[in-house]
Amino acid sequence: METQNLSFGLSSTLPTSPIQNQKNPFFQILLKPPSSSNILTLKGVFLKPHVSFSPKSFPSKEFFQCRNCLQRIEREAITVPDSGVSKELRKKKLAVFVSGGGSNFRSIYEATLEGTVHGEVAVLVTNKKDCGGAKYAREQGIPVIVFPKAKNSSEGLSEEDLVGSLRAYNIDFILLAGYLKLIPTELVQAFPRSIFNIHPSLLPSFGGKGYYGIKVHKAVIASGARYSGPTIHYVDEHYDTGRILAQGVVPVLANDTAETLAARVLQEEHKLYVEVAAALCEERIVWREDGVPLIQSKEDPNHYK
Repeated sequence: METQNLSFGLSSTLPTSPIQNQKNPFFQILLKPPSSSNILTLKGVFLKPHVSFSPKSFPSKEFFQCRNCLQRIEREAITVPDSGVSKELRKKKLAVFVSGGGSNFRSIYEATLEGTVHGEVAVLVTNKKDCGGAKYAREQGIPVIVFPKAKNSSEGLSEEDLVGSLRAYNIDFILLAGYLKLIPTELVQAFPRSIFNIHPSLLPSFGGKGYYGIKVHKAVIASGARYSGPTIHYVDEHYDTGRILAQGVVPVLANDTAETLAARVLQEEHKLYVEVAAALCEERIVWREDGVPLIQSKEDPNHYK
């Protein structure tokens, strides 16, 4: 079978050199410096690989250099059923950002407990220390970080301290779940292609600064749009302009109010964000040649969503 390349999002500060596993000549860890673009092509799809392997064989354990924390870590075993490939994956560390009740945060957290998402919520970040999401996190024993630091308050971290704290928690992915502050450039640059946001409309429509919460649904209904739904996208330095990763579609009914539409979209948000979080933790995100990210199907690795 043809050797395939997959993206594992890992890198190292070690010099570029292949380390050949003696038990399996097909398994090769490619250690790249962080400054490298790390892009390979597989059948017209661009990937960001650090591991090249034969689908038929795996070593039992390997140690890797974590991209963010620069510490050696060991992967934990997980089998992706019906994919034709057995992967050994460590649980991913997730940081969730919230500003309100945090219903998407709860859905993701519960999915990690159930095993639907092969990861763990290591920390919650909020700009409102007493919001519902923060209270729930504390009840579950999840550390809570306040960011940004409010004026005339001793609580809260600077951009530099936030990056340092997330690296201390060995964070792999940052999931914005109703976080209403613009993500600082320092954080975007520190976690490239690792920060995601969910927006309650079908971007690029009804997105950007000022479009949040119930305002989005009022604008959708006023426009006469027949469909709406959540969008999950990569985060860049601007509001709602990053590459779209996934979308869910719900109908806009003739008698909808902003509140009824919001409730229907929120149900789809809970489902979609868990699906995306699962794909991230199972390393099923690939990049098309034109720079569009795709989600590889868990059931059929030759199908992309």
